[in-house]
Amino acid sequence: MKPTAVTAAFATAAPPAQSGKGYNLEEIEQKLAKGAGISGVHKADLPTPSLLLDLDSLEFNINRAADHAKKYGIDLRPHAKTHKTPEIAKLQIAAGAVGVSCATIREAEVLTDAGVGGLLITSELVGPNKIARLLRLARRAPDVMAVVDNPIHAEQLSEAATAANVKLNILIDIDPTGRRSGIAPGPAAVELGKKVDSLPGLELWGVHGYSGASSHVVGFEARKEHSTQYMTPVIDSFQQMAKAGAPARIMSGGSTGTYNIDCHLDGMNELQMGSYIVMDVDYRRIGGASGEVYTDFKPALTVLATVVNKNYDDIATVDSGIKSFATDRTCGPEPLLDGVTYSINGDEHGRLHLENAKVAVNFGDKVELIVPHCDPNVNLYERIYVCRGDNVVEVWKVGARGNI
Repeated sequence: MKPTAVTAAFATAAPPAQSGKGYNLEEIEQKLAKGAGISGVHKADLPTPSLLLDLDSLEFNINRAADHAKKYGIDLRPHAKTHKTPEIAKLQIAAGAVGVSCATIREAEVLTDAGVGGLLITSELVGPNKIARLLRLARRAPDVMAVVDNPIHAEQLSEAATAANVKLNILIDIDPTGRRSGIAPGPAAVELGKKVDSLPGLELWGVHGYSGASSHVVGFEARKEHSTQYMTPVIDSFQQMAKAGAPARIMSGGSTGTYNIDCHLDGMNELQMGSYIVMDVDYRRIGGASGEVYTDFKPALTVLATVVNKNYDDIATVDSGIKSFATDRTCGPEPLLDGVTYSINGDEHGRLHLENAKVAVNFGDKVELIVPHCDPNVNLYERIYVCRGDNVVEVWKVGARGNI
């Protein structure tokens, strides 16, 4: 396996981190248990595998997205499905986001518990359990919004909301291309908007449209053409609703791959980009407006692993395998070691390929690897170790992981 251009773009020539002498487990655990205000813990002191978050890169990404939204006069409601962590959502809102988007009712419940407002749940909540939880959530957070993509669901929500004396805020979910969820753009979508506007217990706010197929199109110009082609009919339907007298105020969508494309589409007034906050290998490979590597945002999320076998010159084994990484992408984790590549080697093991390594890798070394797909990778871990440089400064619970 040879290092790719993408690997070289964000690999470092620095040697792997090693923990110092005199390791005191009890002292380190006591410091980490504080959760905040941590000092005296090097990231090499952590157990492995661990999920690390580089605070400098996180802050850069938050500010970069916020500045972009302000520049183009568009609202930002970033997707919390990426990080599932209240602390990060609060940082995004403090930087100017109008709220955050959620993929599940659990994410919305956890964020509400933490005092995060302005929530948009972008997946249909179907069935008695989820509808009841939505009603309960709406009593606590009256500004929460949900999506609908068919008349039957709209009627069910209306009946439940009316019986509970609750008002539900609704966006029409319009499908640009994926045929996963959402109603097709055009007259049927407009009629659904008018129907929601007429139903008791529901208040129409606009349209949600996510062109997931556009987000990872390789090459900026090809991605621009794809997103423009598929989002334009969605936006047209949104504008037709308004012309028909329905109160269509929010046109929400977009992604990390298309944030600097969709902001130029007339009628788009809210971006839901999510992965930008920590980035991953897959997004880095789609290319940016200025090159083959997407560098608009910095990789902030890594898995820390330990070299547990170095009995061969050309390979090393680390203690991070299938259970440590989301493996739904064709690309794998990328080690932060110049010239080194990685492959899965079992549930608990991974292999470092050292044929082209520019640094020495030794038994016991700590190695960081950028994750392939950030959203499901975060979901694998209970906590994130937040680092400023090499020092652990906070520990954040991934509060909304799982799907209960």
